[in-house]
Amino acid sequence: MNLFKKLLDSLKRPFNQDTQASPQALHLQELVTAGNLNEAEAANMAARTAGAACLDRYWGSIGTVERDVLAYMISPSFSGGPYWPSTRQAYRVIRRGDNIIIATEGLSDPFDDDAEGTGNGFEMELFLETADIPEHARGPLGDVAPFQRSWAFELVEHIAKTVADAGGITHRLDQYGALSIEIPGFSLSSHMSDQLPAHFVTEDDSTGVLLGAPEPDFPTRLDDMPLSPVRMVSVVLITASELEYIRSGGRAARDDLVNRLKAAGIGHMSSLQRDSVV
Repeated sequence: MNLFKKLLDSLKRPFNQDTQASPQALHLQELVTAGNLNEAEAANMAARTAGAACLDRYWGSIGTVERDVLAYMISPSFSGGPYWPSTRQAYRVIRRGDNIIIATEGLSDPFDDDAEGTGNGFEMELFLETADIPEHARGPLGDVAPFQRSWAFELVEHIAKTVADAGGITHRLDQYGALSIEIPGFSLSSHMSDQLPAHFVTEDDSTGVLLGAPEPDFPTRLDDMPLSPVRMVSVVLITASELEYIRSGGRAARDDLVNRLKAAGIGHMSSLQRDSVV
């Protein structure tokens, strides 16, 4: 069975061997038959469709997934921005009780020039969970646009650009378990500078995050993506004192900070109300 056939099969409804191919799969078959797509192009398209369906199921098991995504009129990759695996660069909004999850959508797309046998892009997506979205930036159910004015979206967007510039970070997460990134020029940000409390900003105008730890209270590995497993990587905002702790102590301090966040019951949550744990 070739890759195209496997991907078309992956678009069938799960857990029912008797169902017919989905409308998306049938449409792709028609395009190939009509000569509008070759099989490699159709396989790429089928992988994206199957991957999006997998992400839908995943986030739907965790919270209420907004139908619309936060996206760009023109892909930033066309105007000097970092390249994601495809030109699709978007962000999902998932409501989980009073909490909001902002997650990337596209870092795990198959590459636009993908060849048969390669995987799901950078094999990862980013997410941040918080209850602390200002009212003016928290849209009602069905309205995601206001979230673009939140510190959470701006932070995830910045980290996504950093990850894309690096060509993904899963290999480094495998090596170190967790990563830390600091963001300079905090005062120049559009929304973070207005919405984050002062104790999240260092004296040299930076703020920081942990990536990949602490783990959330839901699975972070998707083994049923069409081409290769995908990891969901948490983005956790840390205080200025915690960033300075990592600066001075390196990996040992970062690992200790992860354990302290767990012990304090903070975990993967990005809370603007919490005190520093160091």
